[in-house]
Amino acid sequence: MKRQLDQFLKNETKLQGALIGISIRCAESGKILYEHMSQIRLHPASNMKLLTAAAALNVLGEDYRFSTELKTDGSMDEGILQGNLYLVGKGDPTLLPSDFEKFASKVREQGITEINGDIIGDDKWYDDIRLSADLNWSDEHYYYGSQISALTVSPNEDFDSGSVIVEVAPGAVGEPPAVHVSPETDYILVFNEAISAEAAEEDELIITREHGGNIITVHGAIGAGEAVRKEWISVWEPTGYALDLFQRALKRQGISWTGTVKTRKAPIEAELLFFQQSMTLSKLLIPFMKLSNNGHGEVLIKEMGKIVHGEGSWEKGIEVLEKEMIKLGMNQDTMVIRDGSGISHGNLIPANEISTLLYAMQREGCFQAFLNSLPNAGKEERMVGGTLRERMNRLTVQAKTGTILGVSTLSGYAETKNGENLIFSIMINNLLDEEEGKDIEDRLLEIIINNY
Repeated sequence: MKRQLDQFLKNETKLQGALIGISIRCAESGKILYEHMSQIRLHPASNMKLLTAAAALNVLGEDYRFSTELKTDGSMDEGILQGNLYLVGKGDPTLLPSDFEKFASKVREQGITEINGDIIGDDKWYDDIRLSADLNWSDEHYYYGSQISALTVSPNEDFDSGSVIVEVAPGAVGEPPAVHVSPETDYILVFNEAISAEAAEEDELIITREHGGNIITVHGAIGAGEAVRKEWISVWEPTGYALDLFQRALKRQGISWTGTVKTRKAPIEAELLFFQQSMTLSKLLIPFMKLSNNGHGEVLIKEMGKIVHGEGSWEKGIEVLEKEMIKLGMNQDTMVIRDGSGISHGNLIPANEISTLLYAMQREGCFQAFLNSLPNAGKEERMVGGTLRERMNRLTVQAKTGTILGVSTLSGYAETKNGENLIFSIMINNLLDEEEGKDIEDRLLEIIINNY
């Protein structure tokens, strides 16, 4: 195996000028079987999520659930709530538009038809820093760069919280396409400056959101015969987005209010009217890891900070994560950790430290939940194969992918043709085209699996 791997690395022209770190271990003993630049710090991209998932499972527990609460500081008087109604978010990244309908119906079930006060969103479970320190400005309007709030909403069951789905359907040639935003919300304003053309390249249709606001512009061209195009766009200030859906749901229940819709912390003495819990952490890890959901990574960082230190911030959450990684045998002195998702180009981790983590996790009580969350190579079902569903369909591999500009990574577990279980970490940086890294990783794994 060593000879074949060395030869491949020497001859692969797409690796010229790039850096590649490889660490391969025996899954049973942890013994290093092959390494190449395995101690060099490299950008992990979404392989960072391996650390976040491991820490969250150990700190929060696989049965941990997020909660959302309805509270009031008032009292009932013949169907009128004399006081304010609070929607209190505690980090749940899986809230859907249908949940806000449920919250509104629960208010109505209390006999409330009118609120003599305000509708207030409480997102103070976390701090008010919405974006991780190193997020590129060019990523900020896409779903994978969405803002983090303790009170937020996802447009569908991919749970890309803090985003909306913009659908563009072509019309007749020369006519503007139809644009639809899901879920329906008054929080977003759309300017449709696009045109339906006889033919158009995919990149001719551009959907953007302005920085600092919620104006989305659709411009360019879409082919008249094309299928509906969808883009997930982040919103500015997700708390307001959640509150807009909540107030619309209240109106549909026939509930009115005399005050305004605003944000502030609910008083400690506020009475609990209703609460809802999310799926368990072990289930949340499926979309987090299979689909590589960046928002979930950052929420888990803040949640660990809140639970351990009473502060839902990146600083405190990363502090918790780093301590957990030390417990799992990783050398904190050779790593730089800047976020929980891996979108930062400031994260630096050697491949050998990733393989150390993967070996150590096998001894943890939560290992099965950790393993189950990893994408399965070649499995077509989206929540099984995830980001590996169209790769390595002849190999037995469960691994986390990672891709940012110039970076491609893949780390996980593999079974050789002889039935041996291996742990591997492949980290490629400084690529001219990060998409080419996927093919390199796949071919490396084929060599490893067929020649060990």
